[in-house]
Amino acid sequence: MSQAYEEELSSNLYFDRTFNCEAAKILPGEYYCTDKDMVIVTVLGSCVSACIRDNITGIGGMNHFMLPDGGDDSVVSESMRYGAYAMEVLINQLLKSGARRQNLEAKIFGGGNVLRAFTTTNVGERNADFVRQFLRAENIKVTGEDLNDIYPRKVYFFPKTGRVLVKKLKQMNNHTLVKREQSYASRLKTDAVAGDVELF
Repeated sequence: MSQAYEEELSSNLYFDRTFNCEAAKILPGEYYCTDKDMVIVTVLGSCVSACIRDNITGIGGMNHFMLPDGGDDSVVSESMRYGAYAMEVLINQLLKSGARRQNLEAKIFGGGNVLRAFTTTNVGERNADFVRQFLRAENIKVTGEDLNDIYPRKVYFFPKTGRVLVKKLKQMNNHTLVKREQSYASRLKTDAVAGDVELF
């Protein structure tokens, strides 16, 4: 029996001494949104993150997701439901927190070609293409992006100001990120997408 795939609210909060503020770290399949002056952090390989904020109130959030690996066109289009679900969950949480749809803007990151097992399906490229198309369809302006390439990235998003810092990880001494994304990808293959989420 497969479990429903769901985006989870990150519960990994800590105090970041570098930026002297509260921080939330998100992992694959998680998101976080806030109206506080804090930083949201993630490390991306093939996955993508959308950093979306209300440019008037500073309410913002970040998700971290990957489309499941698909073979034929029908499987690929089915996999788009995962990305749409991840995006809709974040946008709905922002709107519930008081963000206004017409004020939303996004910065998008990730989609690196870092999972060697997935090079034949260009999963990073598919993730990057998907997030661009989704935001265009939803009329959410993209004000910055750093997508594709071969490097993992560490992303720091400050929703209050919209500032984002990206560090390309050109030398990875361990395989934690790759193992984490491979584990997430294998979960996506077996999990059903949770119920439809409507944007409001």
